[in-house]
Amino acid sequence: MKTADPALQAMLRERNLRIIMPIASILAALGLWEFLVWYNDVPHYLIPAPSLIAKTLIQDWATLAQSAWFTVKLTLLSLSLAIAGGVLLGMLFALSRTVEISLFPFAVILQVTPVVAIAPLILIYVESTFWALLICAWIVAFFPILSNTAIGLRSADHNLRDMFRLYQATPWQRLRYLLIPSALPYFMAALKIAGGLALIGAVVAEFVAGTAGQNTGLASRILESSFRNEIPRMFAALFLVSVLGIIIFLTTSWLSRAVLGHWHESEIKREL
Repeated sequence: MKTADPALQAMLRERNLRIIMPIASILAALGLWEFLVWYNDVPHYLIPAPSLIAKTLIQDWATLAQSAWFTVKLTLLSLSLAIAGGVLLGMLFALSRTVEISLFPFAVILQVTPVVAIAPLILIYVESTFWALLICAWIVAFFPILSNTAIGLRSADHNLRDMFRLYQATPWQRLRYLLIPSALPYFMAALKIAGGLALIGAVVAEFVAGTAGQNTGLASRILESSFRNEIPRMFAALFLVSVLGIIIFLTTSWLSRAVLGHWHESEIKREL
């Protein structure tokens, strides 16, 4: 009878720990939260128990799900625009030093200016509230994509650049076989950051806008619940925001492993 490969056993054990330990710690924290609220008889309008939050989430699911879908659309659209604009402008920066020197200060200004400071101006000048919120979320997510893409495109090995030049490679061949592979690790790292920032930008922009009504996001549900002193509902909406953030992070992490896992050191599986 053949014994299992020790390296394979170690890999399976590590994978199981990566799944079991986070779930166990979260369940333990929720159990402790539930016990402390019950033991100290904390009123629900101060800190609701997890069981009450889950009950509220089920009862108000129709409204909260609709708001969550609005936030998802806003986040994904802003992230998509940030990727498109950041990659294209980053490629332009990498190809032209003059363009980079001319336009990069504007990108820095957008990055360092708090979105809460410029959101009121955007809401004034843009008639559609949705597009105003989209612009705010895009501003937050745009700079990491731009900066990392430009750095990645410029980080190609100089010896390989000389070899491509020696063999008279076309611009498309240099881009396809040299610049893009060197930029991919930087881009994937930026994508992980920009995904969370897009969600943060969408929520913060909606807080600043103070929008109300059915066709609004989770931030509006949080504001609405705080005004009405419906704390369990506010926690339920906040829980959904956290879940969306976790899903975005897991998705971008999976995408990074799928793209880089076969060849780049940052994602290659190592034996223990």
